Amino acid sequence: MMIEKHEVQCLKSCSGHSYIRKNWLGSIIFPFSALLQQSEFSDQIDVLQRAQIFKKNCKAIFPNRRIITAVFNEEGKQILVTRYIKALNPPRQLLDILLHDSSATLDIISRFVSLIPFMPDTLDENDGFDIWLTSERCISLAVGNKEEHAILLCNFFLYLGKKALVLLGTSVLEGPVAYVLTQETDKYLLWNPSTGQCHKQFDPFCPLQSVDCLFDDRNVWFNIQQNNMPMAVHFDYSKESFWKRLLPNNFQETKAQSIQPEEITYTDTNKSIVEDLKNRIERTLKCKMMGWRPQHPTRWNRQCSSILRQILPKLEVGKGSFASYEKESEFERLLQLYWVVGFPIQMPYTDLQSVIDAVYQTGIHSSEFPQAEFALAVYIHSYPSNILSVWVYLASLARYK
Repeated sequence: MMIEKHEVQCLKSCSGHSYIRKNWLGSIIFPFSALLQQSEFSDQIDVLQRAQIFKKNCKAIFPNRRIITAVFNEEGKQILVTRYIKALNPPRQLLDILLHDSSATLDIISRFVSLIPFMPDTLDENDGFDIWLTSERCISLAVGNKEEHAILLCNFFLYLGKKALVLLGTSVLEGPVAYVLTQETDKYLLWNPSTGQCHKQFDPFCPLQSVDCLFDDRNVWFNIQQNNMPMAVHFDYSKESFWKRLLPNNFQETKAQSIQPEEITYTDTNKSIVEDLKNRIERTLKCKMMGWRPQHPTRWNRQCSSILRQILPKLEVGKGSFASYEKESEFERLLQLYWVVGFPIQMPYTDLQSVIDAVYQTGIHSSEFPQAEFALAVYIHSYPSNILSVWVYLASLARYK
């Protein structure tokens, strides 16, 4: 405790002295040997020690390859990454869609996961201080890092009966990444949770650059193949000459209790609030457009804006493209009069400024053509638990002479 003491003869304005006094409240002795006698705790320590040694040995073989064996949960407890993997239910809304179009099953689920905003990685995973949220927390907070997105997508795929694992590697575009690997009858598919895109193993346009590590609810496998490019990797992780496993097949605690809930509960998204947000974004973007063009008038083409508003909802559900609407008479007449330049922007909703920045970076507002006109449409598709997909279509129009 901090004690202030003044001299009796001194006025209150005089300086006094501060003293620290320690008040002893009590103590407790907790013998560590008693903890070790508990088999569950002892097994956990053994597994974490094994995981630490395993990671160290793997890094000695391939120092530049990624491997994560244990992380901290929300309670600050260190656990194996395998305990994050468990079959979990996607939103009912998505499952209802899938009843009508089973071929789009995984695509719709993957797209939903990609709409959850990303939290930047602030820690170096090699320090061993990663903190991962459960899939339910990612949904409720509407945020997650790359690994948490991959875990959520993997858990959804497991719920749908797919054979899925989380893959750690690096990407040409994103640096360190976490993908989901699914095994089909005669091929392997690589799913990018940040974009929702799926790539076949031998797809030359897949941005995945290296395949370093796999894990599911039972084990962690480290890639010890000389060539770790996706096209060259043998994904049969049962082959010990290709993959080094953390836990042996006969290990008693191979499938530890998952920290995930039995199921995820989703909340309804308020439609009226989403509509208000859409109108706010559109008004703000129009004001910003005029502010970005202080030397030129900003004219709005209502006809084109109306056409764009009809296009955006169909782009969200993947049932149309811009090209398919060029045959429609209304838009065809517009193209006969104007040279139209523009494209849709799609992004998860995080905040208004992110939308403004994305539109500004297109540079469409910078048209210096004297008679230029502009068209703007905004659409927000809402998913459960306040997960929002924002579409902005901005176009500039120049009338033919």
